[in-house]
Amino acid sequence: VKRNLTAGEIVGQVCAVLKEQNVSPPEDRINLVFMGQGEPFLNYENFVKAARLLVEEVGIAERRMTVSTAGIVPRIHDLGQEVIRPKLAVSLNASNDELRTRLMPLNKKWNLETLMMAARTYPLRPREWITFEYVLLGGVNDEAQHAREVVELLRGMRCKVNLIALNPGPGIEFQTPHAERVE
Repeated sequence: VKRNLTAGEIVGQVCAVLKEQNVSPPEDRINLVFMGQGEPFLNYENFVKAARLLVEEVGIAERRMTVSTAGIVPRIHDLGQEVIRPKLAVSLNASNDELRTRLMPLNKKWNLETLMMAARTYPLRPREWITFEYVLLGGVNDEAQHAREVVELLRGMRCKVNLIALNPGPGIEFQTPHAERVE
């Protein structure tokens, strides 16, 4: 990492795509997810400022924004206190600490117990849910036992799970699970 994007650069990227696609919020309804620019919570101040600018100046509805995090627990707490805040999505990708640590070394710092406590205490607005993203990796995290463990982890939470079968590419050591495993 050489540097973080500024709030202006984040907003500029969004505005460039809106212009290219001839989309004009708020007249045109869009969904925006903060991801793919690095971990948003490791650039928290710029991310929050960009979200505020996109709502107040560009006209994107706050309820149409989501921020995806690998699970930076202190920032989950911070986001819950923001006046303008996107919906929260958390990359789970594993159903137990051993597997999650192997797939996401960040779990060494904020394990599943700590992450789930942050999610359970996150202040949800009416009709708001936390999304847990779970990328299925063939032969790694796609067994029925993993599904049962995820259910137990999330039991009682107002949440949804976004199951994503791996889309393989060059240099990715994992495989797409078989369709029956996804099912």
